[in-house]
Amino acid sequence: MSGPVGPLSSPGFWLQRAAEAYLRELDARLRPLELTHTQFQLLASAGWLGREGVGPTQQQVAEFAGADRMMTSKVLGTLEARGLLVRTADPQDARLRRVTVTEPARALLRDATRIARAVDVALVGGGTELRDRLAAIAEGPSG
Repeated sequence: MSGPVGPLSSPGFWLQRAAEAYLRELDARLRPLELTHTQFQLLASAGWLGREGVGPTQQQVAEFAGADRMMTSKVLGTLEARGLLVRTADPQDARLRRVTVTEPARALLRDATRIARAVDVALVGGGTELRDRLAAIAEGPSG
């Protein structure tokens, strides 16, 4: 019995298609919160990185989220205009901008995180095997 051929035989093809489907679903479910998946990803990254009380730099947020720096700056500007974060100059280096998530954003992030977890479970289940495999792929080859 023969299996799929051409692109249909490629795990990479299906990984890309699955990622696109995941992002479409997440965007649809985040829409009532007036957030896109990119805004959620960057806001959640800033919140996570700043959980110890020191706001991360924009660069740190971009790197953690795996996002382009210029795009990150623009999206953070949009979130700042909505009052969801504040960007301030770093006291030691005025060229750096520190990102602080506001209290209204923390409440929004709780709701958005519940939605993202529900999408995770709905689309890929609650197990850790796939998550661990995807993390290994994202971190790149070892050694």
